[in-house]
Amino acid sequence: MSIWKRAIPPGETVTIHVNGQTVTATPDETVATVLLRLGTRSFGINPASGYPQAPACLMGVCFGCLCRIDGRPGTQACLEQVRDGMVVETGGLRVS
Repeated sequence: MSIWKRAIPPGETVTIHVNGQTVTATPDETVATVLLRLGTRSFGINPASGYPQAPACLMGVCFGCLCRIDGRPGTQACLEQVRDGMVVETGGLRVS
């Protein structure tokens, strides 16, 4: 018997839109984990340094995961659970 229990029934999914691409995710994922799973190397450009930024902590401390979610710029992707129909926009670079 496992002590780990999924809060979401196996097989349940939601559809989100990432930079114009339709993506399937599970409701227990955050936007940041979906973006990382898709191969996103950076979530945007740091306005101070001009360098690409990416999440380092995945718990809301580093602010490396800022992107536009449902029209809200500067949203921390690591703190946002995915929702069906969500629209995510990054300035990030994809893995080739």
